[in-house]
Amino acid sequence: MLTAFTGKFGKLTESLDVLIAFFVVAILGMIIIPLPSFLLDFMLVVNIALSITILLLTLFSKSVLEFSTFPTLLLITTMFRLALNISSTRLILTVGEAGSVIDTFANFVAGNNIVVGAVIFIIIVIIQLMVVTNGASRVSEVSARFTLDAMPGKQMSIDADLNSGLIDEDTAKKRRSDLERETQFFGAMDGASKFVKGDAIAGIIITVINLIGGIVIHTVQSDMGFLEALNQFGKLTIGDGLVSQIPSLLISVASGILVTRSGSSTGFGTVVGKELFSSPKVMMMLASILILFAIIPGFPTLPFLVLGLAAGVSGYLTMENEKKQQAEDKTDEMKSQTALRTRQEKNEEESITSFQVDPISVEIGYGLIPIADETKDNNLMDHISIIRKQSSHELGILLSPIRIRDNLQLKANDYLIKIKGNTVAKGELFLDKFLIVDPGETDFDFDGILTKEPAFGLDAMWVNESDKEAADLRGYTVVEPLTVLVTHLKETLYKSSYELLGRQEVKQLLEGIKDKYGVVIDELIPDILRLGEVQKVLQNLLKENIPINDLVTILETLADYGNTTKEAELLTEYVRQSLSRTVVKPHLDDNGVLQVVTILPDTEEMISRSIQKSSAGSIPVLQPEMVTKLFDSITATHNQLVMRGVPHVLLSSPKIRPALKNLISYNFPDLAVLSLNEVPNDVVIESVGMIES
Repeated sequence: MLTAFTGKFGKLTESLDVLIAFFVVAILGMIIIPLPSFLLDFMLVVNIALSITILLLTLFSKSVLEFSTFPTLLLITTMFRLALNISSTRLILTVGEAGSVIDTFANFVAGNNIVVGAVIFIIIVIIQLMVVTNGASRVSEVSARFTLDAMPGKQMSIDADLNSGLIDEDTAKKRRSDLERETQFFGAMDGASKFVKGDAIAGIIITVINLIGGIVIHTVQSDMGFLEALNQFGKLTIGDGLVSQIPSLLISVASGILVTRSGSSTGFGTVVGKELFSSPKVMMMLASILILFAIIPGFPTLPFLVLGLAAGVSGYLTMENEKKQQAEDKTDEMKSQTALRTRQEKNEEESITSFQVDPISVEIGYGLIPIADETKDNNLMDHISIIRKQSSHELGILLSPIRIRDNLQLKANDYLIKIKGNTVAKGELFLDKFLIVDPGETDFDFDGILTKEPAFGLDAMWVNESDKEAADLRGYTVVEPLTVLVTHLKETLYKSSYELLGRQEVKQLLEGIKDKYGVVIDELIPDILRLGEVQKVLQNLLKENIPINDLVTILETLADYGNTTKEAELLTEYVRQSLSRTVVKPHLDDNGVLQVVTILPDTEEMISRSIQKSSAGSIPVLQPEMVTKLFDSITATHNQLVMRGVPHVLLSSPKIRPALKNLISYNFPDLAVLSLNEVPNDVVIESVGMIES
């Protein structure tokens, strides 16, 4: 039977939305449709029970968020009381009675003296209107303002805890949601408290109308004497006012309790008990003062003596509990120290990771914090997830998680991109503006902030949103602030990908394909090459923008040539030749033609004779004037082809390719150097220039 009742109650709670909707509509109906006295009695009892329930809920709630519907509930209960007032007024003025509840309140409180009842009613209204409601309204107003002002700081604190690892993403989302709900609650309470004040004023007006209207109507229409009408309608009016204002006072008190509460993990009574009676010194002094009053002639002895003895006993018990708690705390501390010593080695090992730098991190000024808000549809975290997926498909690497931190030492709109704790890129964003990139004109005809596009170094300008459409129509490339940062981050990560590929990352890549290609891995590592030697080859490939997503071909090539040489540079050249189509593909034009800049044979011979090996790789040791002439020739040819929009690479013999790339990598980082062995036989080669020295 209990199970059946529980199931029916669960279905009832699921239909609460419909029931509440009917209740609100019924309130409006009560204003129009006359209620019989027995139904009015039932509704008045419901009103009293509802107000007591709300008061008790506020006393036992731990925070305002546990009763976030209170502002809306305050409006509904106010309308309910006013509807009951109208219904009772209709009965009083038409039939001269308003049910047993109002009559009972009138006789119980006022007795046979109408003046006493009227005075009590006025006192209740004054207490509610001038003390409770006025104070609660002021507290709500101040709390709403302070909560709104503190919101950015609390948001930054949540982000700082998330970035430092003190909380996880789910906890951070919950805290942000609670912060937003708390702000909305105090804002709603600021307005909702006006309902209670208006209800009190309306109660006074309705009471006066009941009294005057009832006397006038029944003395004129029913031939009732003035004193008789005053006695009858005075009692009914006082009873009606008390039945209405007492529940209103309870809800006003509940409102004041709720908005004046500070956050705690326990109910109001538990907190008060701990804070009010927790000091044994205070309780002993209170006991002494009360007993002193008890022995002074003229003061009532018994009340002061009983309370004084109770305070003394309470102080003594509190003192004993403190001593016991101190002893337990000391024992727990000794146990903790013992456990700490036994775990010292483990804790030392765990603490090592706490001060290690993040592989990748983005630090933003406080003005850019909104772009990291995960509650928004378009946020930095979502874009970072996309970048990590793209890197795995396009480069074949698994990027480490990217840490986002707010840095108060940065300017509001600045950001830094760090690789292993070192700043490798930085920029500036304006969240209220758009970046327009120069389409080739000499200047910008807009009122904005001149800058450089951070990812590619192009001339650009930050303009207001009002100029966005005009810039788009004139052919400028218009970029949103978040896209600027994401593009810069992606380009930086791609250029630094070889730095991010450590032994641990290589091991993860190998483990990812081991189930399907375990044979080649078992053959290669560790019998032919060590993990670190494989890592060096993969880093060399990434350094020249060659993806390593064809990991099987790379490993098979290393297995083929690893027995003949362990030199990473030479092994890289073998791998490049095996990946020839992958190497050449990005440099083909729309017709599939590879346009190359060749090197004069005499210059190639000169470079070949001067190559020297070092730990950093091969490099030609040339005379300074020869290097200058070589660089000038490359610069002239390269710039000319760039201006013409011709995609091209530098083509050399296999013997000098790595040395030549090392030589020009600093001055021409984006100029690819390919060898003849890396070009497939079916690819058409077209010479567009020649380098000489």
